[in-house]
Amino acid sequence: MWLWVASWIAVPAAAQQTHILVIVGLGGEPDYTTKFHQWATTLLDAAANGYEVPVDNLTYLGEMPSLAPEVIADRSSRENVEAAIDAIATRAEPGDHVVIVLFGHGSFTDTARINLPGRDLSADDFAALLDRLTVEHVTFVNTASASGPFVEKLSGKGRIVMTATRTGGERNASVFGGYFVEAFADGEPDADQNKDNRVSMLEAFVFARLRVEQSYEADGRLATEHALLDDNGDGEGTSEPDELEGDGTVARTLFFTSGAPARSAMAFPDDIDLGRLYEERQTLERRVDELRRLRDGADPEQYEQELERLLVELALKSREIRQKEASMKDSEVR
Repeated sequence: MWLWVASWIAVPAAAQQTHILVIVGLGGEPDYTTKFHQWATTLLDAAANGYEVPVDNLTYLGEMPSLAPEVIADRSSRENVEAAIDAIATRAEPGDHVVIVLFGHGSFTDTARINLPGRDLSADDFAALLDRLTVEHVTFVNTASASGPFVEKLSGKGRIVMTATRTGGERNASVFGGYFVEAFADGEPDADQNKDNRVSMLEAFVFARLRVEQSYEADGRLATEHALLDDNGDGEGTSEPDELEGDGTVARTLFFTSGAPARSAMAFPDDIDLGRLYEERQTLERRVDELRRLRDGADPEQYEQELERLLVELALKSREIRQKEASMKDSEVR
């Protein structure tokens, strides 16, 4: 049962919006069908209730619409996926953020594919579909097995590409998807490393990758999946992104929601001073993002100096927020 409620506030027309498309492929077995459906609904519940993404911006295509006909828009066939992406391309503004998440099983022969009802979609197919989107940022998360080759095929400017595996040869069912979802749900306190009351795409990736490693170690098994992230457009993913340079610098600035965290997500939503600090951090984040877009035309030395200065300011502002919240919590205890 959906937990989407009317808790989200109206988003101004000029504001950046997030559009989320969740695609659930073939489960193959009842347990997987149920698991993938649970991952999908949990992720979209978190986006709607925790991050105030408008319900109209959420689309769920599933293997079995009969599981939840009130929330699954249609079957996850090749034709319906294409139509859903075209619909997003039509309504999304250039500054918007489009997030596409795949749950299911993958395969790799001549190319990597996600297994769907009917004809599968390959990495090349998705590359062509993403070209229809004219938005500034696209986050594409393929949590399926054998998903590694999607990085090279989909990499590009303004794109964050995550895969559950690093090669097409890692074909065992993956667990990355469940932990990626957990980063925005029950695991959010741990995933939110900078404690700004929201989880970035980078934080979600890091959280999920570490949880995957821990799960295999706890079971005494050799890991059969190694997640990758690429966001600098070079077609080469990494398992250990760096938010200061290389892969990770863009993913750290993108969230399910734009701007500052929703007031409802703040520890002290009615505190004016704390709200001001959040707004100041948001301004710094925008300046960092704008600077990175100008990197190609900037003097390398000046670029690095300005980037370092802004990142230091951003870190100090985050620390100031954490200290103020800690102090306020201590006062409540007393």
